Amino acid sequence: MRPSGRKTDQMRKVSFERNFSKHAEGSCLVKFGDTHVLCTASVEEKPPAWLRNTGKGWVTAEYGMLPRATGDRMKREAAAGKQGGRTQEIQRLIGRSLRAVVDLKELGERQITLDCDVIQADGGTRTASITGAWIALYDCLKWMEGRNMLKVERVLKDHVAAISCGIFANQSVLDLDYLEDSSAETDANFVMTGAGGIVEIQGTAEGAPFTDEEFASLMALAKGGIAELVAMQKQAIAE
Repeated sequence: MRPSGRKTDQMRKVSFERNFSKHAEGSCLVKFGDTHVLCTASVEEKPPAWLRNTGKGWVTAEYGMLPRATGDRMKREAAAGKQGGRTQEIQRLIGRSLRAVVDLKELGERQITLDCDVIQADGGTRTASITGAWIALYDCLKWMEGRNMLKVERVLKDHVAAISCGIFANQSVLDLDYLEDSSAETDANFVMTGAGGIVEIQGTAEGAPFTDEEFASLMALAKGGIAELVAMQKQAIAE
């Protein structure tokens, strides 16, 4: 039995609240159970310096956790004068994941920045960030389309979503919360497109190495979970 009482293939309750931020071109408050992340999308009418005069745009991301997103207060990274390695790794993952479904040529010489700020953490902050950031990006592109800046269907090629899986208490489970993540024998994050393409897989054995069969079981759980998330994204943007 999982600590939450969920079935092995059952995700936490997932919700998307679009247009959460008054000022951002696109925004979404995403909740994976008790993990809550505010994702905002901001557009700039110029690309990074290294992309100027190429006709291409760029999509990037920044990630952070509020001091009381966790049980004990964390110091702000700004106070330390630099970002931690975990923060840099996660924001690069978010950026790669969103770029995988964007036609940068069709975006034109612009940059869209996805800011993912964790309000409350209970495991899976990076997967929630990626999944919610897609909706913020979609709404940002719709905002641009409404101003005759581009066509969404030409820029955004597919959905992208992410989910965690792991081996907890000798069984493969979907969407780990903190209790499971902190004591899992194996944990992995899967990022996939709506069409089923693999963007990235991050998997780690915390104890004994995992087998091909165990990895296959995690992959099967991830595919099912991401299919559910993509269906939820489609429903959210149709509302």
